[in-house]
Amino acid sequence: MSEAPACAAPDRAPRRPVVAVPPLACDSHLHVFGPAARYPYQPTRGYTPPDSPVPEMQALHKALGIGRAVLVQASVHGTDNRAILDAVATDPTRYRAVAAVTEDVTDAELARLHAGGVRGFRVNLVDKGGMPFRSLASLEQVAARVRDFGWHAELLVHVEESPEFVEIARRLPIPVSVGHIGYTKAAVALAHPGYQEFLALLRDGLVWVKLTGPNRLSASDRAPYADVAPLARAVMEAAPDRIVWGTDWPHVMLKGVMPNDADLIDLLAEWVPDAALRHRILVDNPATLYGFGP
Repeated sequence: MSEAPACAAPDRAPRRPVVAVPPLACDSHLHVFGPAARYPYQPTRGYTPPDSPVPEMQALHKALGIGRAVLVQASVHGTDNRAILDAVATDPTRYRAVAAVTEDVTDAELARLHAGGVRGFRVNLVDKGGMPFRSLASLEQVAARVRDFGWHAELLVHVEESPEFVEIARRLPIPVSVGHIGYTKAAVALAHPGYQEFLALLRDGLVWVKLTGPNRLSASDRAPYADVAPLARAVMEAAPDRIVWGTDWPHVMLKGVMPNDADLIDLLAEWVPDAALRHRILVDNPATLYGFGP
């Protein structure tokens, strides 16, 4: 097979944000990669990431003032969760993970993942190699098995164009989280019936949403991604208690200017000028969804 395309590296000199974040603020969506010899990539991947290991993630969070993080399994690793489990093991109090599993996962493996800090499983309906389930029924069965652990299902999906999304959100017996503010281009989102249905699911309490990836939604190639602000405001109005925030570091397969991650915190401050609501999004909501202690 041809080699999957290589991704640009993240900005490796993060600055301090203009707006300070509260203690225990959580980066609820990022990945770690490398070294590839230790954490190999599956051949059916859609991209090849740059090495972005745990020490670099920790340096990023030190610069930003971030106290907690959620490591999300990337599609390039398939269901080999070692990279995120090893990352969580470096600081189990401050880190949690969202893993990838299949319907063949054993009860013993689910228990092992939970003990390792996993609090959800990811279903990637966008990137090649990311969907580990053969059917919605098998996905529903696994969701029932992890309910007692308090897990959720995280979807990477273009909500406006996926008929599976609404069915998954309504049928799964566990919470459902959606990345990248629904992953719909800002130019069409609020006028699209599918996106309005997504907002209705938010209002009904059926889904959570991540304020991540504005650079993936905007018509602009650089911050402040002004056309994404109405989407952020729409989800905050729909469900302020079910919103979390994340950097999406190291921004794999990003087209456009690579952001300095401090820009994304300052952008959140523009979207959410109220400090109490920012605290809810950065601290309280992720503590609930990912099971962080006091």
